Amino acid sequence: MSASHARSWQQTETTSIPQKDKQVVIKVKKQSWISQGEKILYSLVGTWLLVAAIYMVSFASTTDTMNRELQALQNNVQQQHVLNESLLFEKKELSRPERIIKTAKENGLQIQDAEVKQVSVLN
Repeated sequence: MSASHARSWQQTETTSIPQKDKQVVIKVKKQSWISQGEKILYSLVGTWLLVAAIYMVSFASTTDTMNRELQALQNNVQQQHVLNESLLFEKKELSRPERIIKTAKENGLQIQDAEVKQVSVLN
C-alpha cells in the first residue's frame, strides 16, 4: 500500500460514522419460587390452621371455665354435706330423752309416766 492510499483509508475510516447496532431490549420475567396456585393453597392451609388454632384455644377456655365451675359446685356440695352432718348431730343431741325431761321440768311440766321413749320414723 502506498502512503497516500493509507492516508485516504485512514481518513475514510475516521470520517465515516460508525453505525450503531440497534439494541433490542428484552424484558425477562422474573419467575418467583412459588407459583400462583401454590400461593393460594398455602394461604388456604394457613387460614385453616389459624381457624383450627383459634377453635382449640376457645374449646380449651370453655372446658377450663366449666371445670372451675364444677369444682366450685363440688366445694359447695361438700360444705353443705358437712353442715347437714353437724345439724344431724345437733338434732340427735337435742332429742335425747334426758334433755327433754330436764326442759319439761324447768318449764313446770309434770311427767306422769317415768318413761320417755324416742319415736323413730319408718319410711
